[in-house]
Amino acid sequence: MAFEWKERYKLNIDEIDKQHRRLMDIGKKAYEIAVIDDGYDRYDEILTIIDELLEYTKYHFEYEEEMLKKYDYKHIHSQEEEHSFYVYKIDQVASREDIDDNQRKVILEIIDFLSQWISTHIMISDREYAVYLKEQGII
Repeated sequence: MAFEWKERYKLNIDEIDKQHRRLMDIGKKAYEIAVIDDGYDRYDEILTIIDELLEYTKYHFEYEEEMLKKYDYKHIHSQEEEHSFYVYKIDQVASREDIDDNQRKVILEIIDFLSQWISTHIMISDREYAVYLKEQGII
């Protein structure tokens, strides 16, 4: 099933892993909407997912950046840049005026966005800081 938590996503930082699981849950909701082909209007559900994703993403990134600053992570600026990019992408989707007319396209954009986030940001960038924190004896 899409957006199911797998051990390979674990960074062994309890709070971050918990937050990443929450983002997976949001992705799972989006995926469930995408695979339903019942002809019903899903506009309100899509807006709820967008709002939830935007709110939780900002919370998660703020938490992560504060943690990385606390431990003097040397690549904090690249993390901040990636975070800004992801928030920008969500804002772009949220500000679309054609969400209602293009529900399927929008929900697929959300799924694609989250899939890229998992495969590049969590699996590569976040894993780098997890290695750093482990080397420093923090985790």
